[in-house]
Amino acid sequence: MHIAIAGNIGAGKTTLTYLLSKYFGFEARYADNEQNPYLLDFYSEMPRWAFNLQISFLHSRLREMLDIRKEMKNVIQDRTLYEDGQIFAPNLHAMGLMTTRDYETYKQLFEVVAELIEPPDLLIYLRGDIPTLVDQIQSRGRNYEDNLRLDYLKKLNVRYDEWYANYQFGKKVEIMIKELNFRDNPEDLGVIINKVKAELYGLFS
Repeated sequence: MHIAIAGNIGAGKTTLTYLLSKYFGFEARYADNEQNPYLLDFYSEMPRWAFNLQISFLHSRLREMLDIRKEMKNVIQDRTLYEDGQIFAPNLHAMGLMTTRDYETYKQLFEVVAELIEPPDLLIYLRGDIPTLVDQIQSRGRNYEDNLRLDYLKKLNVRYDEWYANYQFGKKVEIMIKELNFRDNPEDLGVIINKVKAELYGLFS
């Protein structure tokens, strides 16, 4: 069983990955964002490092997806490969932060990679408004996110909503993070668990 959690920066993907993996007894696979060798450079000079960043992420996400398929374990994954290729890279190009030549090269590579992977059994989308996302980004205190541009975050949010609406690779469920404080409220977490069970097994607690 493969559950993937998608959402904008600051949506709470890592937290929910941990909580659901603990409840279901699945292996948690966390995004290795902070291990990306281009991340700090990207946040300080986006046009210079956008292509390098996305190529590095594409490699690490593909490696993770191949490992998941090979190991045949029950896994909950923090962020998907699809988000990189269908949200982040197009957004960088549209904002003029990635050249058309680099974007087309990346897009062609992504399309080949996407053919090699299998989609998750369930996609959980954490949807949040900008004030909520900003509050959560600030509260976690990651220094490299201090240079995160607000317009970048806003445009990502629009793309995430459109992407989720058109996602057709399998089962999916949407969680409004402003309404469900799953990090601090066990009852809210229970609501999400019931939604996941309903999609996967057709059962309600």
